[in-house]
Amino acid sequence: MLPADLEAVRKGAELVFGPDAIAAALDRMAAAITAELDDSLPVVLCNLTGAIIPAGHLLTRLDFPLEIDHLHVTRYHGNTTGGDQLVWLSKPRISLARRTVLVIDDILDEGHTLDAVLDHCREAGAERGYSAVLVRKHHDRGLALQADCIGLEVDDRYVFGFGMDYKGWFRNLDGIYAVGGNEA
Repeated sequence: MLPADLEAVRKGAELVFGPDAIAAALDRMAAAITAELDDSLPVVLCNLTGAIIPAGHLLTRLDFPLEIDHLHVTRYHGNTTGGDQLVWLSKPRISLARRTVLVIDDILDEGHTLDAVLDHCREAGAERGYSAVLVRKHHDRGLALQADCIGLEVDDRYVFGFGMDYKGWFRNLDGIYAVGGNEA
């Protein structure tokens, strides 16, 4: 994409959640996760690349012993819609056997990626899988899967910022924006 195209997307986007709303959601998520997992010595898995920013902010709010690893599984491949194929780019290195696993992701849209990650955790011998997503999108497509901990909810619009991207760009924004017009 050209810089002018990216600037047009950003100018045409609507701010859905600013930094204060995101911080409050992360505080609520941290309190819920702490109440649920503080004595379980969990392995926390960050699903790259989208969850790196929400996970970083969330993890600093968790004041109990935990181990951190990552995985990278995607359906989007830089597009604004997910394909049919899940692609595993990286699996966790820490053993999940007999462990509580907290999976952090940026957004729960149709649920295919989170479902596959939780299946992988079970297959790897995890005793318990717990999921946290910064954003859940409202619609009736996809799986009936729900995350255990949800920070924010959005209508069925393409959103970006705070880890979520627009065609690979804008993950670094400190707010969450909805694409305007015909950009998606």
